[in-house]
Amino acid sequence: MVTSAPWTLISGAVKGVAKKYSQDRSALLPVAGGRAVVLAVADGHGSAAHFRSDLGARWAVEEFTACARAFAYEVVRVGGDAARWTGLREEARRLPQQVGHRWHERALLHDCNAPAHGPAVPRRTAGEREGPRDLAAYGSTLIGAVLTEHMVFCWQLGDGDFVLVDDAGTPHTPLSTGPDMGDETDSLCEPEPWRKTRSYWRPFTGGPPPCVLLSTDGLSKSFTDDQGFLDFATGVRGRAAEQGVAAVQAQLPDWLARAATFSGDDTTLVGAIAASAQHSDDS
Repeated sequence: MVTSAPWTLISGAVKGVAKKYSQDRSALLPVAGGRAVVLAVADGHGSAAHFRSDLGARWAVEEFTACARAFAYEVVRVGGDAARWTGLREEARRLPQQVGHRWHERALLHDCNAPAHGPAVPRRTAGEREGPRDLAAYGSTLIGAVLTEHMVFCWQLGDGDFVLVDDAGTPHTPLSTGPDMGDETDSLCEPEPWRKTRSYWRPFTGGPPPCVLLSTDGLSKSFTDDQGFLDFATGVRGRAAEQGVAAVQAQLPDWLARAATFSGDDTTLVGAIAASAQHSDDS
């Protein structure tokens, strides 16, 4: 648990049942003396075709964090000056492309030094160009957010969940695309993945929401329906108000471990609880 006024940060991760190691990665980063927070989760695909996806997930979180950290400083600098929000939104729209390029550069460099599919076939003629390298081995999803007391920005590529819980305890999933269609998902390993990245921006005109959560799909898949997952998110906010954030952080590993027994998947969650939503013992 990390305190970053006006937020307290929580995180938890468990390995999927019978999995050799986790393909999930996450990050929590206070910025500008705690006036902003960068959150990220990534889920490496993990199947035989994506046998290096633990690396892909790690790079996704690292490259997003590097880009989002610089952006977060700008968000803090602009603050509540609504006249400058348009510029922030323009910069936010460029961020997924920056992250995608940086991720692809790391994957290409690694694959050139240690080809996932063996040595490249020699060119047949001197003028023949080498085709694009197949980066499926490194495939990963990514959800990232920048959060301040004035606003939130969030970006999502692939599955997983971004949840805002409001003052009334109602959960909102503004980047949800509906029920998953099998195990197929958008991925950083695709050409120009930024074109499939969904984004969300919201100013907090009435104050920040009590709870912001990012999680890999191993959590939501552990419930029989979407409502069960949303109830879980609401419950995190409720426990923080009733018992304190420290109690939530202490119990989180057990909650995620139980979820993993149902989904069988790696399960990771990071979140920020607003000071106004915390039990007095945490204040």
